[in-house]
Amino acid sequence: MKALRRDDGRVSIFLAIALAGMLMVIGLAYDGAGQLGALQRAHNLAAEAARAGGQSIDRAQAIEGGPTQIDEAEAVAAVDAYRAAAGVGGPPPTFSTGPGGEPLIQVEVSVTYDNKFLDVFGFSDTSTVTGTATAVLLTTPDE
Repeated sequence: MKALRRDDGRVSIFLAIALAGMLMVIGLAYDGAGQLGALQRAHNLAAEAARAGGQSIDRAQAIEGGPTQIDEAEAVAAVDAYRAAAGVGGPPPTFSTGPGGEPLIQVEVSVTYDNKFLDVFGFSDTSTVTGTATAVLLTTPDE
């Protein structure tokens, strides 16, 4: 009596499909971790760019004894220079006043992450993440 062999090859097809699914999950985890790293970098760069812009005080007004204010033109130049040195982009910084009357500068930085695995499965080649930070210009009275 001859045994029927209708199951030949079915395990191979199952393993091929399972392997493709596992590779997609591994790629998603790897590129997801890469995007989280890029997001952390964007936040760090935004904080440092805001700090650089926040150090641009209006010296003339401060020397005369007036309130300490941010020199907006100098701050924009400092933020742009920092972002250019870091190789990232973003819109111009925004300026406002905090609840206590202190000057604020808000900086946004965009970082692009090149996907390593997900583009193989039809996802986009790059992902752009954005980090935002605000610097507060604080002054303390002389004691």
